[in-house]
Amino acid sequence: MNDVSAAQPVYADAPRWPIRYLLFVGGMGGLLYGIDIGIIAGALPYLEATATASWHLTTQQLGFVVAAVLLGSVLSSLFAGMVADLIGRRGAMFLAGLLFTASIPVMALSDGYAALLMGRLLQGISGGLIGVVVPLYLAEVLSPERRGRGAAMFQLLLTVGLVLAAVIGLYHAHSVDAAAAAVRHLPGEEQQRLLFDVKDHAWRTIFWSCLLPGLVFTAGVLLISESPRWLVRRGRVDAARRALQRTVAAAEVEPTLQRMQAPEAVRSRGTGARDPLLSRRYVWPFVLACLVLAFTQATGINSVLAYAVNILNQAGLPGAVANWADVAIKLLNAVMTVVALVLVDRKGRKFLLMLGSGGITVALLAAALLFVQSERGRLDVQPLLQQQVAGSTLSLPLDAAQWQRLEGGAAAGPQQLTVSYAYGGFSNVRALRSDNPIDATLEIRRNDAVSDDSVIGAFFRRLHLNPFPDPAQAAQAPLVIERAMIGPVPSPTHGWLVASCILLFVAFFAVGPGVCVWLALSELMPTRIRSNGMSIALLINQFVSTVIAAIFLPTVGHHGYASMFFFWASCTLLYFLIAAFWLPETKGKSLEQIEANFR
Repeated sequence: MNDVSAAQPVYADAPRWPIRYLLFVGGMGGLLYGIDIGIIAGALPYLEATATASWHLTTQQLGFVVAAVLLGSVLSSLFAGMVADLIGRRGAMFLAGLLFTASIPVMALSDGYAALLMGRLLQGISGGLIGVVVPLYLAEVLSPERRGRGAAMFQLLLTVGLVLAAVIGLYHAHSVDAAAAAVRHLPGEEQQRLLFDVKDHAWRTIFWSCLLPGLVFTAGVLLISESPRWLVRRGRVDAARRALQRTVAAAEVEPTLQRMQAPEAVRSRGTGARDPLLSRRYVWPFVLACLVLAFTQATGINSVLAYAVNILNQAGLPGAVANWADVAIKLLNAVMTVVALVLVDRKGRKFLLMLGSGGITVALLAAALLFVQSERGRLDVQPLLQQQVAGSTLSLPLDAAQWQRLEGGAAAGPQQLTVSYAYGGFSNVRALRSDNPIDATLEIRRNDAVSDDSVIGAFFRRLHLNPFPDPAQAAQAPLVIERAMIGPVPSPTHGWLVASCILLFVAFFAVGPGVCVWLALSELMPTRIRSNGMSIALLINQFVSTVIAAIFLPTVGHHGYASMFFFWASCTLLYFLIAAFWLPETKGKSLEQIEANFR
């Protein structure tokens, strides 16, 4: 088997435009994946400003809206390999494009929490399919010499999607700031009503702007050929030959076809085709791929990108300045991915993963220490706020005199107040700033924190299997102010230092895990389990990402931003050790050679 797979075809005379086109389509899949992750960052401040008032969304529900894309990815990742085996790689990519396109009007026209959550879930389901099927397709179609470039192209367009999402958010940030300046002379209630309408229109338009890329990807998939390896496994050798003619030099079509058939013939004569996923010959590459994907998300990358504007606002960068920094982060991500595109097939996957994870650890530790410095001097005003509770509500006007009473009258600059509260098992977090005209009142009501069970939740509660808090008990529970901290808003200098740490983090991520994670996903998995194994590995990847995104707002509300950055740094240090001591180098090897080495 090693002798057969060792001989590599010559691709110098391969048709250029078909290969470039399939790289473009694969890259467009990465673009949609990037938009999936990044578009919520620009929309979230306006969604939070309007939906919390009109729909009574809690912080936890906002967290679910952010995490819904990741949750949808988890759900679809579980079945993506089966779908790709059933209808083909091309068919699965087309299905992903349809789901993404359908999700846009559902989100943009939503009139409540359920519709918005459903649209985000659809977008996530499409992202999960793309995350499994596009790297799988590129790995099976491209030669070893181009496989790294194909994965890097997927990641490059993913970063372009993040940049596009950030630019859209920046444009609307300027529009909202301009509208706020135009209505500043109006009376308070009218000013707030007009700003509410502007912000409501802003987040809906941000979602509408994602429609065109979805249509381009969906239409583009119709013009690519199916994976020859999938066709060979289905016994459609003539169709595989026609597909190879579009990507391989004419003289190499038959030899390449024979190499694809040889491993299948070997397995069909033995018992390998009946081996389970976790048999001894598969378990080590499978576990390695799962570890790489899990720790890639445990760096916190998706949460940093999704909450970038919120993080930078808390660090001290105001309004549109934070959006500008967010655009700079996404642009640097794209630029460093181009660097990775050059290095990945020269320096190898192992070297880049060690370099990237080591740099990420340093950047996260620096950001954590900066937040420790800014959070250290805050005052605990929990007893004062608890005294203001009347029945089950708290309504506290936050005029200049009230801010001075809360912070002791010593500070001269703007202040920020973070309040964590609970009704029984339901908790919520509110963050307010003295220089934000919208934060004129601290209003806490039961329906802002307590939400009824869904139909599914009510079913499981009747079976005593629902692990979430009981709304019936929370309906009678008193309001408890768990934590209330007030302190000065950090200086813009502090904000730019945190932004620099995040820029460093993103640069090292783009060079290392950003590109290599897709290669690990597709290269480490043996042929027998590749599609289903990739699904499970990406499922673990998205599960970790979903959990981190869902707990982000409650965690930083209760324990501060430093705690999350320290946690991410610890996980990334473990990532570095795995890359240094366990991960093999796969540069320049065919998929069959990699499998033979593990065997």
